[in-house]
Amino acid sequence: MFTLTPDAAARARTHIETSIETKRKLLEAGQAPLLEAARTMGESLAAGHKILLCGNGGSAADAQHIAAEFVSVLDHHNPRPPLAAIALTTDTSFLTASANDFGFDGVFERQVEALGRPGDVLIGISTSGSSKNVLRAIRYAAHNQIHTIALTREGASPLAEAAEIVLQAPSRVTQFVQECHIMMGHIICDLIERSLAHPPQP
Repeated sequence: MFTLTPDAAARARTHIETSIETKRKLLEAGQAPLLEAARTMGESLAAGHKILLCGNGGSAADAQHIAAEFVSVLDHHNPRPPLAAIALTTDTSFLTASANDFGFDGVFERQVEALGRPGDVLIGISTSGSSKNVLRAIRYAAHNQIHTIALTREGASPLAEAAEIVLQAPSRVTQFVQECHIMMGHIICDLIERSLAHPPQP
């Protein structure tokens, strides 16, 4: 027989309250980095380029989730053409072959080298800010005229130092960082969708 821990209700409430407070801190920090990311990505897509995304574990799932919103649509009541986005986390044959033969640290860098072109955007997602394979991909992109955006935690980190645009969740707790990251992805996708629906007038 399974029984929930006696403090289950209190733990659930604490999680919700902490998540709300984390997002409140994000709101208070201002929206400038989000707007900059949306503008950079929108300009890249409008010029015929694409978005690449990578991450590990939950961040891999976030990369796939965000890519799906761009290729499909965030708001199905607001139909628009598909937007080019590729999650580098989905090709299991490549990932397992490359990791088996050469190690895991270079798997995303190799894909960016193969698929990335000047003017594209690479989004590297890491809740720690120190994932070696994400960092190597970001550094390669930065040296090859590919825009770089990092989604990471608060504070200094190698990833934050390497990326052109840094979106930091105001927490160091993985679950709350991840909850902020997917919200950031939704916000950026929404801003780009709305901008496509309302282009500037000549």
